[in-house]
Amino acid sequence: MNSVPIVLAWSGGKDCLMALQRLRADPHWQVVALLTTVNRTYERIAMHGVRRDILDAQAAALELPLLVVEMDWPGSNEAYEEAHAHALAEARMRWPGIRHCAFGDLFLQDVRDYRVRQLGKAEWRAVFPIWGEGTAALSRRFVAEGHQAMLCCVDTQQLEASFCGRAFDGALLDALPAGVDPCGERGEFHTLSFGGPLFRTPLALRKGESVLRDERFQFTDFLLDEPWR
Repeated sequence: MNSVPIVLAWSGGKDCLMALQRLRADPHWQVVALLTTVNRTYERIAMHGVRRDILDAQAAALELPLLVVEMDWPGSNEAYEEAHAHALAEARMRWPGIRHCAFGDLFLQDVRDYRVRQLGKAEWRAVFPIWGEGTAALSRRFVAEGHQAMLCCVDTQQLEASFCGRAFDGALLDALPAGVDPCGERGEFHTLSFGGPLFRTPLALRKGESVLRDERFQFTDFLLDEPWR
């Protein structure tokens, strides 16, 4: 049986990395590309604030091409959906017959429903490889299997700013306050994956400045220590 081609919505963080691992372990699927929304104004991954050159390095290390949904800032949801539809059309041109896009969502039903509706407009289907998995177990497995990530953004209304910039490891999981999801699924924090069993070579990163934006979101900047090849 031939594998079914699929693109993976890629934020650069740990959950989409675990979704990629699950898809690659399933012979039914063939991941052909990563689909990422990029803030064109600042050349960073939307929401996470990760630099474009790090995104490019991630894709190279994972040995997958990038499909980029470029957005101006500020931008409307209508503009996002139009740009997203354009990227899906580009994917169809590159991989005829492709109709599936995967996401690393875990349990937020309203987010899942939105994905399904959005893709359905373009006659695509949404796939959720790690949906419903317990986030406590998933976060511990991420660490135990040797995946590497850093916290790049923290919502200070849900978690102390001091967590931003820390490694996503056992010590961090032990320190998370009660009520904070260990995978940050409710937006408590976002991560940047940079190494582990799926990466051909880990990314050499160094920590930059940490700043508070919109009086709420703490961002820690990361830079490539050297150009990735």
